Amino acid sequence: MPDRRRARECAVQVLYQMDVSGQAADEALGLFFEARKIAPPTRAMTERLVRGVGTHLAQVDAAIARDALNWRLDRMAVVDRSVLRLACYELLFEGETPPAAVLNEAVEIAKLYGGEASGSFVNGLLDAVRKRQEPG
Repeated sequence: MPDRRRARECAVQVLYQMDVSGQAADEALGLFFEARKIAPPTRAMTERLVRGVGTHLAQVDAAIARDALNWRLDRMAVVDRSVLRLACYELLFEGETPPAAVLNEAVEIAKLYGGEASGSFVNGLLDAVRKRQEPG
């Protein structure tokens, strides 16, 4: 059983690395795991999340941009953008985790790795994305 929180934290770190360095997923994941000991189930979930974001990046970024009033993606803090991309991917393309849990995890990770206002910023934006996904 993967440590889901740890896998999400690792995925945010890899997405950050890819964003800053311009590395492809294979290279970024390889370098990330080379430097860390991570249990195989957690590693597998991290890889699935990173590759999922990469595969659906255009749709994920469009969902973020649609609800990011007065914010362009390229002007967001890289950590916040990485957390948002991961959580949006989970909300839009993975149905196994309840939306409230996705939001909660994203806010906690944003608080841990981001700036003072990251938790509030991520929460507000993801809540808008979540509401668009709700039926009716």
